[in-house]
Amino acid sequence: MINQLRVTNTLTRKKELFEPINPPFVGMYVCGPTVYSDVHLGNVRTFLSFDVISRYLQHLGYKVRYVRNITDVGHLENDQDEGEDKIAKKAKLENLEPMQIVQRYTLGFHKVMELFNIQSPDIEPTATGHIQEQIQMIEEILKKGLAYEVNGSVYFDIKSYKKSNDYGILSGRVLEDLVSGSRDLDRQDEKKNAEDFALWKNATPEHIMKWSSPWGIGFPGWHLECSVMSTKYLGKTFDIHGGGMDLKFPHHECEIAQSVGAYDKSPAKYWLHTNMLTVNGQKMSKSLGNSFLPEELLTGDHELLDQPYSPMTVRFFMLQSHYSSTLDFSNNALMAALKGYKKIANGLKLARSLEYFDDGGGVVNEKQVQQINQICDNCYRAMNDDFNTAVTISHLFNLLKKINSIQTGNLKPSEIGSVIFNKLIDTFLVFTLDILGIQEEKIDDQERLLKILLQFYKEAKMARDYDKVDRIRAELKKLGIVLKDMKNEIDWAYEE
Repeated sequence: MINQLRVTNTLTRKKELFEPINPPFVGMYVCGPTVYSDVHLGNVRTFLSFDVISRYLQHLGYKVRYVRNITDVGHLENDQDEGEDKIAKKAKLENLEPMQIVQRYTLGFHKVMELFNIQSPDIEPTATGHIQEQIQMIEEILKKGLAYEVNGSVYFDIKSYKKSNDYGILSGRVLEDLVSGSRDLDRQDEKKNAEDFALWKNATPEHIMKWSSPWGIGFPGWHLECSVMSTKYLGKTFDIHGGGMDLKFPHHECEIAQSVGAYDKSPAKYWLHTNMLTVNGQKMSKSLGNSFLPEELLTGDHELLDQPYSPMTVRFFMLQSHYSSTLDFSNNALMAALKGYKKIANGLKLARSLEYFDDGGGVVNEKQVQQINQICDNCYRAMNDDFNTAVTISHLFNLLKKINSIQTGNLKPSEIGSVIFNKLIDTFLVFTLDILGIQEEKIDDQERLLKILLQFYKEAKMARDYDKVDRIRAELKKLGIVLKDMKNEIDWAYEE
């Protein structure tokens, strides 16, 4: 396509020409959700961003294998924590089995993804389904002398690893930062070095999510599952590894160390990270009371929101910023996104309805042809520039101006010819629907629409306009709805 795709690789800290390891195939792994808490907006932004990346790569003709894991083991996502079993804790609070908690939150996660038109990955493995593979990877690391066992737990030895490898290559952290930033918590005295991280943790008797291993009963460390599942489904080295910026350190840094330690290979060629969310310029966090869940955004049931915002409005809003930039939520920004989305939705409706016709003018407007070609090419240039959806949307609005001009008659189809006319319509539809995943939101308030029709029906009866009465009845019957003239009111029922 126009130009060549370039991505900002977090590993090298620069924009690189995207060259898959085994073209035309692309392997992409994105760290998935933990399924013992509700989906937060940071999750939505991350998975939405990689949804668009996957869509665009497929549009370019690549065969994408997109893997996104489910973290259902129950450990905390921090090696400085005491290994509390969060799934078990949640199960006790709700008087449920741990795997009931896993199932509930997994289904909830999938529902949120569907709401925002985020496509399912090709493979969605779970941590609990790959315990044996995780044990095998630990054994490989132990054989290399890069890990040690103590009291039934196994830790990755950072200092031994650093003798011949660069720990901190992704985040830029140095060993001294790790030592000064560590906390003195339970079992820290087991480690040779404060910065070492757990590959396997010995389970206390009350820990429910636990498995047998060569080192005793326990559970895997947080970082291990992604190394194992990405390797199993994409190979020891694959193309893209993604996630939120908060995962860059320590999670992704530790993944690199584990893979290099076990297989002498860095796991991914390109590392992509989405940036953080803010609210009115302030970091979004529960402690500050300014965070809200996707459901609250959709219902408007939050003190910081003036009104509800639809899923496609939110999707459009998020795509107005580059995935690697900070995204700031405010009512003004969301209202502007709502207006922008409605323009795009109206554009979709209009673009679908337009068909080329030759009005006999016969004179081609070369300036208009050149402009349309340029805008279409610009859509590709924007996406090829590190998947810049914000700039792509601006070009789609320029295409929409041309489409509106055709609809109003200011631009005649014959002035641009059938080839450019079809290119204009197809580019707008493909980039909006297939690549950005922005859809028209259908009006599905059936009860309200029926009440309006019943009122028209009632007025037609009172005016003795029986032709209109019959037409309304006939059209509703086609939809499987019959009208019932009651003594004091008009009602409806499903046709039997």
